[in-house]
Amino acid sequence: MSFVSTSSRALRASSSLLRATKAVGGITTKNARLIHQSTKASAVYAATQPVMTPPPPPMMPEVAASAAAGVSSVPVPKGQLNIREHMYKPEFYRAIAKTMAWRKKYHEDRYIFVPGEEMTEILLGLGGTMQDYELLKHVGDSLTWDPTLPYRKTINGRMKFDYTKNTVQRLEFQPFALSVGEDFDRYDSGMLRRFDELDNNIQHNTLAQGILVFKSIIVHGMNVAHREKMDYDQPFNIMTFFTVRTTTNNEVLGEPALEGIHADGVDHTLTTLLATNNMRADSAATFMHDMQETTGIKLNEAKPENIRGRVQHTKFLDTLMVVDHEYKHSLSPVYQDDTAKDATRDMIILFTRKPTVPGHVSGKIDSTRPHKDKPMEIPLFVPNAMM
Repeated sequence: MSFVSTSSRALRASSSLLRATKAVGGITTKNARLIHQSTKASAVYAATQPVMTPPPPPMMPEVAASAAAGVSSVPVPKGQLNIREHMYKPEFYRAIAKTMAWRKKYHEDRYIFVPGEEMTEILLGLGGTMQDYELLKHVGDSLTWDPTLPYRKTINGRMKFDYTKNTVQRLEFQPFALSVGEDFDRYDSGMLRRFDELDNNIQHNTLAQGILVFKSIIVHGMNVAHREKMDYDQPFNIMTFFTVRTTTNNEVLGEPALEGIHADGVDHTLTTLLATNNMRADSAATFMHDMQETTGIKLNEAKPENIRGRVQHTKFLDTLMVVDHEYKHSLSPVYQDDTAKDATRDMIILFTRKPTVPGHVSGKIDSTRPHKDKPMEIPLFVPNAMM
């Protein structure tokens, strides 16, 4: 299938949703709700409804105080995130307390949406720098291409949450694949895709590294619905770190999820907004769907009674986490505000899962060897497991 035909199909697949959304107009955030439990007759109507930032869960210092943190003594190069240097600062423990509160909410609700303002407080409290805060907003400008989607630019890198060492470490390059059996039904399902590699401007950024520490705290020790052909007895997780730019112009409609309603073949998915440009206010809403919903159908074909939640990334560092094998999800397209200019949306996406076993689509491309040319290893804060 050629790139041109893929783009055309993306346009055709979304034309009805595009028309429906344009008819309603932009979103306002006044008196809006974050989570939308749809009672309307159409999921398309839900795609245009307003969103607002939720109140955070109550901060619980006692939860943080009771967390058993075993912090690694691995050496950390200057300029990278070393939480050992910040563990005697009050703002570090405020960040841990906030993260532990979100951890509790995630374990209870199976997805969370953390507003960008609170993520900023957490990541700076963990030791991120304001210089890296500003740099992270612009990493999408360095992206160049995607192997299968013409309206997207993507890089990725593989990492390991190692709970025997309490570190996150960069792993060597491997191709990437998702299959229909993992609830990912797209024309390139099962295909080995080779992305350009994540570089040091992102993996050494202290804010990006803070997102890794944040996610590790949230998922460590959590019981989730098991996927087939993964080894849940291993004391580590494999993570794929994507940076993605989606573009819409007058020739192609950029769809963050061309595959429609899907899952990502992992245990936990995290998505963080980095930047938008010329993006209409009703763009890129994310919907959580019951696992009974049909994989691969478009959002406008979804059953309203199967919609379990709706959020929208609108501000820098707005972050969604979902237990991937307990909720499917979908996204509405990226629309142009000024139709004479391109619209872009830049995201960090982190897929986290257990290592695979033989017979899995990634069984032969799941190395745990460290990356020789792009090394990175920093300590994690590891709380007690919540059973």
